[in-house]
Amino acid sequence: MKRKPEGFENLKEVHFCWQEEGGVCGTKRNLNKMAQSLLKTPPMPVRTKLLHHVGLSLYNTSHGFNEEEVKKKLQQFSGGSVDLQKEDNGIGILTLNNPSKMNAFSGVMMLQLLEKVIELENWTEGKGLIVRGAKNTFSSGSDLNAVKALGTPEDGMALCMFMQNTLTRFVRLPLISVALVQGRALGGGAELTTACDFRLMTAQSEIRFVHKEMGIIPSWGGATRLVEIIGSRQALRVLSGALKLDSKKALHIGMVEEILQSSDETECLKEAREWLQQFTKGPPEVIRALKKSVSSVKELCFEEALQTERDLLGTVWGGPANLEAIARKEKFNK
Repeated sequence: MKRKPEGFENLKEVHFCWQEEGGVCGTKRNLNKMAQSLLKTPPMPVRTKLLHHVGLSLYNTSHGFNEEEVKKKLQQFSGGSVDLQKEDNGIGILTLNNPSKMNAFSGVMMLQLLEKVIELENWTEGKGLIVRGAKNTFSSGSDLNAVKALGTPEDGMALCMFMQNTLTRFVRLPLISVALVQGRALGGGAELTTACDFRLMTAQSEIRFVHKEMGIIPSWGGATRLVEIIGSRQALRVLSGALKLDSKKALHIGMVEEILQSSDETECLKEAREWLQQFTKGPPEVIRALKKSVSSVKELCFEEALQTERDLLGTVWGGPANLEAIARKEKFNK
């Protein structure tokens, strides 16, 4: 007897007869019903929560995740800060500030990162965001003091869920984001760069996923996002080899968009700001809708993404920016 097709083993309602050619006879009505169930589009509230309600988290108590307990533990590990500067042009500067430890994330900094993400979710005039580290280095990942104290598998998974929640909310921000990598971005610092839409590097900087050397794997969503950025084959090479990606190598494999001319802290921030502004020119509502539309493709199926694009269009079509552009009769004149 030939083996039944995978996925049909537990269907009690469908009756099969197996022929020599391997054909299947079944209850057509039940198969049609099953197909309709599989193809059914989730109701609008699911998509609304996913993209329009930007504060949605991946994990909650139904996953065994207690956010308040994690926050209490992280609060014990002080040091450093995450600073946010919001400029009038709609560009924010998010700075990891713990230079004595190469801007490693203390527990308090992890909590502050969530606070800043929530603040950015509510910044309706925002269009772009630059993420950087203080004193010419990006970030060396997690502070080892916190890592040592949170040593059980349960602690590790709880921290993983907390940071995945935070960085998923970061990814969903309706802001075009760029990581400005100066110096070294290691471990969790490398993972943070993957949460940004784009990455820029100074000539002497490096990105390295050192997790294998620490006996673990990326836990802030970095592996998943890295595959999305450079593909599975390159991602496997980078992760399993703990490869040191200097600026030229990172540019070659598509990890970064550009190598900046300057390595000076002030000058390269100026370069990054100018680079980002080419994508953030225009009214906030248009830039934010564009970012949401592109983001929807990452998390929704094709049909749902098209419906989300339709819904987002409804927020800008006939709006002030649209009507003003029509009045100017501008389309391809630039």
